[in-house]
Amino acid sequence: MTAKITVRNFSLFYGSFQALQSIEIEIPKNQITSIIGPSGCGKSTFLRSFNRMNDLIPNVKTHGDIFIEENNLFDIDVVELRKRIGMVFQRPNPFPKTIFDNIAYGPRAHGIKDRHILEDIVEDSLKGAALWDEVKDNLSKSGLALSGGQQQRLCIARALAVEPEIILMDEPASALDPIATLRIEELIQSLKSNYTIIIVTHNMQQAARASDFTAFFNMAENRAGYLVEFGPTQKVFTNPEEKVTEEYITGRFG
Repeated sequence: MTAKITVRNFSLFYGSFQALQSIEIEIPKNQITSIIGPSGCGKSTFLRSFNRMNDLIPNVKTHGDIFIEENNLFDIDVVELRKRIGMVFQRPNPFPKTIFDNIAYGPRAHGIKDRHILEDIVEDSLKGAALWDEVKDNLSKSGLALSGGQQQRLCIARALAVEPEIILMDEPASALDPIATLRIEELIQSLKSNYTIIIVTHNMQQAARASDFTAFFNMAENRAGYLVEFGPTQKVFTNPEEKVTEEYITGRFG
């Protein structure tokens, strides 16, 4: 399995507090990797490390390396990095703009002005997010007028519009009803042939259903998050190597 992201001895500090401790992992290309673990174990902090969103927080320090294929993530221009790595957040966050302008925002920011090219990008992105058929006659409608599930797919389409290599998803279905959640999971499955996808989730059933690989994080005594084990989802859920993994997955703690 080819690694898309390689993490080597990575630690992160918020001031004097250590949030992540000595993480080592290789995340496979064109697969769905879920990150699970109890609240406060650093899952979202780890996810945000990949597009350097933690840089925006004062007094953050990191040690170790993260590579996207052969490129050290910390040597890549952050604007270019965030073009290569899209992000979908826990709650849908469409811009207060039309559906068209939500999708066109990123390409315009990267210099694309031609209306015909933008129209093609918008259509392709909405099709990629399985939303085109529902909104194609209403592209001038506000993104905020869509249902919660549609808004989240709009946000996925917005991420696809800048042609990323990697898509990060932080609890992408936690604010959605079960039907909308299933649609998001089906969509994620359809995207993995073209993208490497990393999902943080508290939902064990979702991790088991929707991911190919699973990373289980826990907290050390100093409350720093660390990686307990990583492997194919089926193995982690049915035959984990560590007792603490089994206890978390079966609901005995966390």
